[in-house]
Amino acid sequence: MRVARTEIWFVPIMAILIGTAWSALWLWEQSPYGRYLDHGRWTEIGLAADICRALPAGELVLPGLLYAGGWVLMSAAMMLPTALPLLRLFDRLIAARPNRLALIGLLITGYLLVWSGFGVAAHLLDAGLHATVAKLGWLLLNGWVLGAIMLTIAGLFQFSRLKYHCLDKCRTPFSFIARHWNGRTPRLSAFQLGVHHGMFCVGCCWAIMLLMFVVGTGNVGWMLILGAVMALEKNAPWGRRLSQPLGLALLAWAGAITAANFSA
Repeated sequence: MRVARTEIWFVPIMAILIGTAWSALWLWEQSPYGRYLDHGRWTEIGLAADICRALPAGELVLPGLLYAGGWVLMSAAMMLPTALPLLRLFDRLIAARPNRLALIGLLITGYLLVWSGFGVAAHLLDAGLHATVAKLGWLLLNGWVLGAIMLTIAGLFQFSRLKYHCLDKCRTPFSFIARHWNGRTPRLSAFQLGVHHGMFCVGCCWAIMLLMFVVGTGNVGWMLILGAVMALEKNAPWGRRLSQPLGLALLAWAGAITAANFSA
């Protein structure tokens, strides 16, 4: 009976959390500050540009902070649905604990912390690429090359052993709980459980998430599409078979971009 009652509460709580993240992203995109989700224009206009010019290293620090906040929302909206099997199983395991919600919150915090770290690293990589492109006139005029390269990398990764190793781990959440959950130190164990699951989730999905730099980090429509693809890949019974066709589609996309620009 206790498990049944917690099951009733689990679905609406997670729906509210994920729905809030999507709503916040959509409102942010529609607002006058929507440009701050588009990393390429953070320092050009508006209040953020003034602050960037006033702060030491502001053109790197402030965009990084804004990007980290946006990436946390993106991770919550796109990646939490892919982690629902783990969260549901963990919720059932700790159903009798009075601090159940706090433990689930710590698991989610650890999970999103890993994705936030990945987002900061991606931002630094993107900033380095922008600096390189600015120095190379040919790349500045042929930005499609970077998009084609990113699509190729993401497509090839879909066929790698690392991809399937991490995907198999993510598709069997009980293994994470059996290895990392320690009831003697529940708060620390819940946090570590989220961190470890997040690491394998990044290992599985990093290439698809980096596609946001190709289609636009502030594009909520593409977030929905890519989030749905990752959720199916990790949670659907046939999801593992989706990886190779997705890889072929990404490689074909890269080839089409290359062919279109060479023939232009």
